[in-house]
Amino acid sequence: MPTEITDRDFEVQVRLASLPALVDFWAPWCGPCRALAPMIEELSGEYNGKINFFKVNTDENPLEASRLRITAIPTIVFYKGGKAVDQMTGVHPKPEIKKKLDALL
Repeated sequence: MPTEITDRDFEVQVRLASLPALVDFWAPWCGPCRALAPMIEELSGEYNGKINFFKVNTDENPLEASRLRITAIPTIVFYKGGKAVDQMTGVHPKPEIKKKLDALL
């Protein structure tokens, strides 16, 4: 299950963490975000202990989304070594997301 994080704890949870991370930037009113959520939950179980999974509500936490120049949601950002290394905007098939996750390992 992805962990809900805020702009305040983003640095510690994502940038300073030893594991790679998938960060799902979303908002409650966003239909495609809700469609993507079950897939992200499934993947978090499949990669448990290897990759951290986080969700950032962009309505409540706009700072990090602004820093990354995210203008559309859902946007998934992949982090390795504390740095954003890839991203995907919109809903994508699970195999496409898995390919990006496998590249982090």
